Amino acid sequence: MTTRTSPSVLLVIAVAAGLVVNLLLGQFYGALPPLPAPAGVTFLVLGLVEAGTAVVLYRRIRRRPGARPVDALAAARAVALAKASALAGALVGGAWCGVLAYVLPRRAQVAAAASDTVAAVIGIVGAAVLVAAALGLEWCCRTPDDQDAPPKPDR
Repeated sequence: MTTRTSPSVLLVIAVAAGLVVNLLLGQFYGALPPLPAPAGVTFLVLGLVEAGTAVVLYRRIRRRPGARPVDALAAARAVALAKASALAGALVGGAWCGVLAYVLPRRAQVAAAASDTVAAVIGIVGAAVLVAAALGLEWCCRTPDDQDAPPKPDR
């Protein structure tokens, strides 16, 4: 049995990543190329795919009419994917928050900071969608309560 992913752990990871990225940008921002605006779209797409997977697995685990049962190994893989995605989304989302915290005050003086602000906002939204979908997928993979079912005999 695994424990649920704690939102507080994800928050700590995001804050730590944001602080590190913000400090690194303070040292190296002038040497970096402009950040591509669609960089955060990848995490948005991954989050949408995970949300779709969560809906399908939820129906199958809850044994909705017409849904095939879920193999236990497939559910375990989905939980592992959800946990990894939540951690990755928190890490990347925190990093994008660090970028935003650095470039937002400088966008009026530096032209690159204005375009990097757009990239940071897209990245934050994409990472937030991924974390939300990952937590939703993890929640959907809970086993249904079998309180009404008769106990299984020991073999």
